[in-house]
Parts: sequence; structure tokens; C-alpha cells
Amino acid sequence: MRIAVVTDSAAGFPLGWRLPGAPAEGIEVVPMPVLVGDEILTGEYDDVTGPLMLALAAGADVRTSRPSPGQFDRLYGRLADDGYDGIVSVHLSGLLSGTADAARLAASRAALPVEVIDTRTAAMAQGRAALAALAAARGGGDLQSSAAAAAMAARGSALYFYVPSLEQLRRGGRISGAAGWLGTLLSVRVILHVQGGRLVPLERMRTAARALQRLQELAEADVTRRGGAARLTVHHFGNEEEASDLAERLGHGVGPERVSLASCPAVLAAHAGLGVVAVTVSAEQTGMA
Repeated sequence: MRIAVVTDSAAGFPLGWRLPGAPAEGIEVVPMPVLVGDEILTGEYDDVTGPLMLALAAGADVRTSRPSPGQFDRLYGRLADDGYDGIVSVHLSGLLSGTADAARLAASRAALPVEVIDTRTAAMAQGRAALAALAAARGGGDLQSSAAAAAMAARGSALYFYVPSLEQLRRGGRISGAAGWLGTLLSVRVILHVQGGRLVPLERMRTAARALQRLQELAEADVTRRGGAARLTVHHFGNEEEASDLAERLGHGVGPERVSLASCPAVLAAHAGLGVVAVTVSAEQTGMA
């Protein structure tokens, strides 16, 4: 069977990973809209990052939206026309976005079978699930086994992140007002993680330096629980130097070839705000970058 793999831009692949010969070559990415005032930004990289940074710095109205079912209809239709026998569609947590619901609606009327995976996570924890589906499909797996590989990779990944303030998350309704109050009290910084598909506050820190150090400790402890074998991605938005330093420190423990650096997906940065640093920890997979 020829199995296609689809995901959305919340997957946060590092720049260049979808080019020919790169790890995510062949994965189709549905853009997730970011709305800055009346302007809709739908790209993944430079065409969104600059305007979004400026909007967040200015305190402008920033919102996000799910892709429309029609976008999935058109993509699934094209893949059917291209001769694929099935599609694994791997998406951002359904408790954070309606993207998986839009994909399911399109899947119900597609001309070929589509398995929609709600990863219950985001960023490269989601991206690793899409990569697992791709590896399974290229290894000769059928639709069900490729979808199962994606689901297993999603369950086996963790996402931790630091935000200087919870105000942007509170504005977007992604976290409770009480948690927002905790995040601004006495300039406390907050570390969160994804649990059961939701954003959950994990720890409070007094300084940014201590928060980044604690983020490193959490990631390293997670790797240790996995027996030392894992792939990590450090995401950043507006603070690449800090993230690069963190990635280098993490690389000392697992090997620099197992740590990648990527901009935070715009749809997540719109809610997390400037200064976010996230780390995803995923199970080691044979032959995967």
C-alpha cells in the first residue's frame, strides 16, 4: 500500500526538515491560521514569525483558528488523485484545537481511507508521531500499522515548556484565570507540561535562569527514565540564543546528534508568548533523525 502522512503546522518541524532528503520529506503539512487583528497569517516560518513577534511585543490582539474541513478535503482529494491507498493524518491535541475534528469530518467523506490521530500533544512531540507514521509506511506498513506507530510515538513523547508569563495563555483561554494569577504574582516564571492533552502548570520559578535550568533538569530526568535513549527538540520564540545554549547542554548528555533546535510553531507561540522555550522528549526510533 502507498500510505501518505499528513499533519498540521503545530508539529513544528525544524527549518529544512521537509526538503528533499531531509527527515520529514514527503509529509504534508496543513497550515494553521494565526490572526493578528484582521490579518490572517498561514505560513510556517519567516512569513509568520516576524509579524507575530511584533504583534506580541505590542500587545496586539492575537488569535488562532483551526484549518477548515475544506482544506483537508482538498488535500485528501489530491493525495487520492496521486494514487495513495490511505492516509495517516496526525494532529495537535483535540483539547487545544479543533483541528483533529476538522480532519475527521473531511476523512468521513474522503475517496480513500483516512486514519486521524489526535496526538494529545503538540510541537515536535506531535512531529515525532508524524515521523513514526512515515517510517512505518516507508517500511511497508499498511494503514493500520502506520497509524498505530504514530499513536505509540505520541504516547511515548513528553512536552515541557517555560513561559515568562501566563498572560498570553490566559487571554487565549488555554489555561485558567487562577493559573494566570499564579504566573504573574511576584514575577514568578512558570514551567508547564502537556498532560492528557491539556496544558498543566508544573512548577513556579523566581528567575528566568532558574526556570531554564529546571527545564533542563526535567528533560534530563525524562531521558534517564527512558534508559538514556531519546530524541529531543528545543523550541524557541524570540530567544534563540537561550534555546541554543539549552540544546547544547542537553546534547552533552544524549549526544548532540540527538538534539534539534526549532522555532516554536506560530500557532503555539501565539498563545505562549514571546520568550517561550519548550523541550520535547521522544523515544529513540531506529533510523530517525
